[in-house]
Amino acid sequence: MEGYAMTPEDMERGPVYNTTVTAVAEEKASRGWLWRLCGVLLIAVLCAAAALLFAWCQHERLPTMQDEMEPQLEILIGAKDTHHTLKQIAGNAKAAIHLEGEYNPNLTADTVQWRKDDGQAFSQGGFELQGNQILIPHTGLFFVYSQASFRVKCNGPGEHTTPLSHIIWRYSDSIGVNANLLSGVRSVCQRNYGDAESKIGEGWYNAVYLGAVFQLNEGDKLWTETNRLTDVEPEQGKNFFGVFAL
Repeated sequence: MEGYAMTPEDMERGPVYNTTVTAVAEEKASRGWLWRLCGVLLIAVLCAAAALLFAWCQHERLPTMQDEMEPQLEILIGAKDTHHTLKQIAGNAKAAIHLEGEYNPNLTADTVQWRKDDGQAFSQGGFELQGNQILIPHTGLFFVYSQASFRVKCNGPGEHTTPLSHIIWRYSDSIGVNANLLSGVRSVCQRNYGDAESKIGEGWYNAVYLGAVFQLNEGDKLWTETNRLTDVEPEQGKNFFGVFAL
């Protein structure tokens, strides 16, 4: 058999096997890049779908929460006996605490003393009263409320007296400092006496009521601060402090 002599044209084309191997390598690289691109696009689509699903769930959940809260808040706003209404709403909650209070200088000289086992007071669902403070049992939305009632003896027209104030304080590890959660102030002895001197010396009755919804954390502590403690109304049901879960 005669040998094959390479022609000048063959020399110019170069080795046939080198062209084939290079083409295969380029095709594999192209496919690998295409698969990586598809993977990135798939992950992006899944993330977008998850975000849309989360947003939809939150959007659907918000009206439900509002529907659950509105009847309770409407009852509360229109209630004549706020104390009884709050106690009733709190009693229907899975977790709630409702405290009765009075000022007793023999027990503590600087605050209203709260009790969970007197009158209409109660606690359920993990709420605790520790050191005259309410301990929050779990993280969530809560309705926090309190009322301090006062009876001040007014001396006459033009009298300038210290306004009544009632504050709910919060301590949370996430904040690290005491925070003013709710506060209210009322002026007293502002009645127009005129010539009715017989009204001088009457007891001026007023109450400072506080209430709002808050996001609280497990372990948070709530307590109250009240001024003019000697003027705090001693009658049962006039002073209360409570929290219930929503």
